[in-house]
Amino acid sequence: MRVVVNLTRCEGYAQCAFLAPAVFRMRGAEALVYDAEPDDAQRDRVLRAAAACPVQAILIDGIGNREAAAPAMLSAATSPGPARPSGSVASARRTAAIEAFRRDGRIVIVGASLAGLRAAAVLRREGFAGSLTMIGDEPYAPYDRPALSKQVLDGGIPPDHTGLPLRVEFAAQWRLGVPASGLDLPAKQVRLANGDAVEFDRLLIATGTRARPWLNDAEAALDGVFVLRTRDDAAGLQHRLAERPGRVLVIGAGFTGSEVASACRRLDLPVTVIERGPAPLVGALGGVIGAVAADLQRQHGVDLRCGVTVDTLEGDGAGRLRRAHLSDGTTIDTDVAVVALGAVRNTEWLRGSGLAAGAWGVGCDAGCRAFDVDGVTTDDVFVAGDIARFPHPLYDYQFLALEHWGNAVTQAEVAAHNMVNAPPDRWPHLATPVFWSSQFGVNLKSVGVPTFADEIVIAQGSVADRQFVAVYGYHGRITAAVGFDQGKWLEFYQGMIEAAAPFPPNYRAVDLPADRRPVSAQMPDRNIRDFEATVVVTGHDPSERRAELINHH
Repeated sequence: MRVVVNLTRCEGYAQCAFLAPAVFRMRGAEALVYDAEPDDAQRDRVLRAAAACPVQAILIDGIGNREAAAPAMLSAATSPGPARPSGSVASARRTAAIEAFRRDGRIVIVGASLAGLRAAAVLRREGFAGSLTMIGDEPYAPYDRPALSKQVLDGGIPPDHTGLPLRVEFAAQWRLGVPASGLDLPAKQVRLANGDAVEFDRLLIATGTRARPWLNDAEAALDGVFVLRTRDDAAGLQHRLAERPGRVLVIGAGFTGSEVASACRRLDLPVTVIERGPAPLVGALGGVIGAVAADLQRQHGVDLRCGVTVDTLEGDGAGRLRRAHLSDGTTIDTDVAVVALGAVRNTEWLRGSGLAAGAWGVGCDAGCRAFDVDGVTTDDVFVAGDIARFPHPLYDYQFLALEHWGNAVTQAEVAAHNMVNAPPDRWPHLATPVFWSSQFGVNLKSVGVPTFADEIVIAQGSVADRQFVAVYGYHGRITAAVGFDQGKWLEFYQGMIEAAAPFPPNYRAVDLPADRRPVSAQMPDRNIRDFEATVVVTGHDPSERRAELINHH
């Protein structure tokens, strides 16, 4: 059987840990970990745990033989059902063209991970009975990536126990282990690396991201240098950690780097974390919460060094990693280094396709329709998941690219629905971003976009006790909230964000701190953009004006 917990919904009540302790367990006060593919002997206990979950966050399939099973399908507990319009809208939705496409159309999904899988399930639920092809560069059926850094590294579960659950089987042609290499929009074909071409009537791009590699290819090839993104990455790193290296070096203190450091400390391995910024997580949560994260790491024995970078990685004569040279002139002896420098969006295969695709992702509207290089929305190409860059009304319609589990699910649902419905029946993707991290026994959960803020206030709890809620504000309204072991409160703050509630918050609540004065959120300087598009515009008459995207390194 397969299990997945929607940790964007989980609030840490722990009934599952009481009812099925061999499958679910708590780390600290609220951080839940679990075996995604438990033995079938645990089925009755897991079913009772799922029924008892107050927020219905546990999802289960009925497959006993996971190797023989069709690839998994995730079904969120709160998935919206098909729209039920009436009158003229229902009549428009049931036009002959839509019905014909649902019956005989060809849909291709490039990206066989969480977003692609969820979209495929929703397409079938929405009545699409035509040809459905799933293309994925990995040879495995879709699996849950968050478990790799949170549970696999310390040996809590094997790498192959991360499959996503199958709620309802659906028919699809699976092209796994063969990446897409190009897109021919006029011919409506996806080209594959093996020379094949797959034709489509509508396409969903869900190719996500990959780990950013170490900047020097020769040093990245040293034995002992790892990244963490795929199941194979996790298996290789877990094997090396099990050999008890003398010291692990983690380059980058974002969420992945911090979770790797946490796993190393759970294994009682010495670990040094190098962060170019002033503190961990500053890029995502700002300096105030970054300082809390820094204290948390040091309290758990991490050798955290901020404000420095790794200049070079040195190997021995046999090609094995031996030490790292830092920008402050010091060196660190190590035989394992984990490069955690963020992600690269998988858009290279779209170069020359005519889409607005680049290092920033693939531009799309709130209905998940991709933009072409002229900035015009396409009717037959959609985008979802980590690779999508879309405008969000809650954040001044700025374009966001969100590498979050919850966003991949909700955006895929919207994209799939819109692919098989007439324009009047299409949905906008307006979900409030939610993400979580489990590190050093603390459940860290965020709602909204913390980087879209200039002030922060501790609204509940105690920073010293590592149990608190921090609320972010921008120009007098609440834009985000972050909780340390306070997951039960995040839904309340999500409602305040969506209602444009005033900042600083002024309400009666439990566990109010004595000092509720806002301070600067200490967000990084955003004046210098990470990614830029070089575009050439030609023509004079409006009917002749065209844009050309110039790809460059």
